[in-house]
Amino acid sequence: MWLLKKHQLIFLLFVHLTAFAQDFEFTAKVSKNKLGVNQRLRIEFTVNKNGADHFQAPDFSNFKVVAGPSSSVSQSWVNGKTSYTQSYTYILEPIQKGNFTIPQASIEYNGKTVQSNSVKVHVTDKVKVPKNPNDPNYIAKENIFLVASVSKTNPYIGEGIYVEYRLYFSGNVGFYNAQFSEIPKYEGFWNQEIPLKKQEAKTGEYKGEEYHYYTLKKAILIPQKSGKLYINPIKMDILVEVPTGRYDFFGNALTRRVNQHYTSGKKWVQVKALPQEGKPADFTGAVGNYKLDISASKQQLKANESTQINVKVSGVGNLKLFEIPKINVPAELEVYTPERKQKVSTTLQGLKGSISDSYSIVPNYKGKYKIPPVSFSYFNPKDQLYHNLYSEAIILDVTEGKGLTSTSDTTITKRLVTSEGGNFRFIHTDALKFKIPKNDFFKSDWFYWLLLIPFLTIPIGVIIGRKKRKIAADVSGNKIRKSDKLAKKYLSEARKQLGNKEGFYIALEKALHHFLKARLQIETSDISQEKISELLRNHQVKDDTINNFLSVLNDCDFARYTPTTSVMMKEEYIKASKVLHQINNELV
Repeated sequence: MWLLKKHQLIFLLFVHLTAFAQDFEFTAKVSKNKLGVNQRLRIEFTVNKNGADHFQAPDFSNFKVVAGPSSSVSQSWVNGKTSYTQSYTYILEPIQKGNFTIPQASIEYNGKTVQSNSVKVHVTDKVKVPKNPNDPNYIAKENIFLVASVSKTNPYIGEGIYVEYRLYFSGNVGFYNAQFSEIPKYEGFWNQEIPLKKQEAKTGEYKGEEYHYYTLKKAILIPQKSGKLYINPIKMDILVEVPTGRYDFFGNALTRRVNQHYTSGKKWVQVKALPQEGKPADFTGAVGNYKLDISASKQQLKANESTQINVKVSGVGNLKLFEIPKINVPAELEVYTPERKQKVSTTLQGLKGSISDSYSIVPNYKGKYKIPPVSFSYFNPKDQLYHNLYSEAIILDVTEGKGLTSTSDTTITKRLVTSEGGNFRFIHTDALKFKIPKNDFFKSDWFYWLLLIPFLTIPIGVIIGRKKRKIAADVSGNKIRKSDKLAKKYLSEARKQLGNKEGFYIALEKALHHFLKARLQIETSDISQEKISELLRNHQVKDDTINNFLSVLNDCDFARYTPTTSVMMKEEYIKASKVLHQINNELV
């Protein structure tokens, strides 16, 4: 029994000590860990439980006590929870420069002596300080810092880097109404802001001292030219609450609020040009690390069936800022303007994801067709080398349909057919017997009609055959007619997609390209906007109309990545319809 009670007492004592260690805190904190020999610092010893007594300050050797100790008590009730803080504050002035450690202070709580943490302080030579070091504006400047940091200062053209803006602050001050007064413009960079999660204060080191900080902004930057590029500063106006060093009747610290202007300072990066040595001929500006994938939805099909050839580039780097490879399709295959798909996210390493073009291809004739391999090259900043990727050739096997042989080599055998139950079957000619009067047949009407029928049907058949061959051979004309229909179809689809940003701008862009394809008889997806302008100008289209058309085309490209409203989409649709009507009227 005695042994059992002994174990119970030990257990209760352990629980009591554990609860004591978890609940009671006695900490020491200085206003700055680094200061000049002509500056001052504040050290504050804090307990979080009522009942602590007999505070014993440490030995402040190497420091002169300018003021203190001053004691304050703060107690509050929030949502049913009680918060208590008691502090002892000293103002110290260093006697000499060097690295010093302020020893632990001690206090008694529940009959136990508890010690605080020790604090290290680095004292340097004299620094420039204002006449009044207690000036609130000076204190605000010394305790809050707006800092910009760049992940890499010597990237290549097209290499992704990021800039991060942080607001560092010490526990000696508070701040309110922090507002941006100037946001930087990243001239010479393609840029994209990185979304931030919920703002939470974190702890980090700045200039050798520990501060709390908030991350205000992050942005990915991709330089577009070589040389020295500047990142303009970010600026903020902040209302700062500064302690005055005085206390009210209840021991609460008195503070004063001052408006302060902060700037992160101008940053710069030295951008390197891409090396010329080893630069592939097909290089289009891809920088990063990529993969190339080309596939067909089906490789065996019938004439007039469609297949999709998908060209996909995936990886991390400057996606969206280079051209992905295009396929070369034999003239016997009908190919439509590719559908662009993008799955890209913004990360600290750059743009990550994939971009693909999906080509719809329709064969008109039976046979085997080879879509040649394509190549893609990119520059990897990590190994500083160019890399070449190659695809396999794609063979399309068209198993059924008209052949490509000429009419002179084609033998046509006519066979009589009949229909029964919706199916055709051949009739044996030896089972047919015509009952023609023997006596009156020669030189009769039947005789002359049967004699003329072959001469009448042959020219009609030749005319019909020629017309069909002409229509079938007019691949270009068929493409134009189909493109005209597709332009109307996609314009109608864009109207249906009003309110759906992605679907609307994809459909509108396709309508523009199919309209030009039908009117100018060209593949507009393969040429630049300058070439489109030149072709329209050659057809005597007015410059204002051309500029309006290119404006709509550019809006389709950029609006998918910027905020857009339904009203803006409706205006874009009306603008597109109007400019297509103008081009149709002005084309010569």
